[in-house]
Amino acid sequence: MALTTPNEGKITKEIEKRTAKLPSGLFLAAGLTALGLSFGLKCANKDGWSLFMGQLAAPVLIMGLYDKIVKTHGHD
Repeated sequence: MALTTPNEGKITKEIEKRTAKLPSGLFLAAGLTALGLSFGLKCANKDGWSLFMGQLAAPVLIMGLYDKIVKTHGHD
């Protein structure tokens, strides 16, 4: 039984096409900005917003990593 690679969906292709136009450093800057805002909010005793911004940083950095991989290795 041969393994086949599944094709990507229309939504995935559209997302990749649009994010490919963004510079890779934008994701890094957004992630670091979220961490900085989280620290600032924590210092201002805004614990709920601080937690939200801190948890937002990881997905943004992961999206940047995915974008970099797609740009480097291509896509369907």
